[in-house]
Amino acid sequence: MEFNYQIIAIAVVLISLLIVNIIIKRTVKKFAVLKNIEPNRRKVILNLVFFLSYTIALIAIIGILQVEFRQLLIFISSILAVLGVGFFAQWSVLSNLTSSFILFFYHPVRIGDKIRILDKDFDLTGKVADIKGFYVLLKTEDKKLITLPTQILLQKGIELIHESPDTENKN
Repeated sequence: MEFNYQIIAIAVVLISLLIVNIIIKRTVKKFAVLKNIEPNRRKVILNLVFFLSYTIALIAIIGILQVEFRQLLIFISSILAVLGVGFFAQWSVLSNLTSSFILFFYHPVRIGDKIRILDKDFDLTGKVADIKGFYVLLKTEDKKLITLPTQILLQKGIELIHESPDTENKN
């Protein structure tokens, strides 16, 4: 009897995961169209949100299967120790992914905007050619393509010199 309950509960979690992911996908798509955000940036955000929803579903399934807490804690701490070393060595990767998420939802800079980075180390002016998960592609006036980590847009002051026509129409 316990086994049947577990199968039904896991099926409910998986169906709920599917429904939640469909709702999230539609919501992000509507937001992206409303804010004139390109499809590649939308994919990055969807991947991050889907990862979170899959993690929550996995935790729920582990709870349903009644995995012993001590065994689970040992397993998770081992995984986190390995990941911790990797993330500490590559902290900028995690920082750039987080920055991409923030840029997607809250930052006024869009593709096609002409910007200037206000910093003594990064005195750059150019047109935003693309915004990816880890970097921003900036095209300078002399036609050079420069890649900047996404965290630079959040950490440094940005002067919006000229908005792209698409951004002006959406506001």
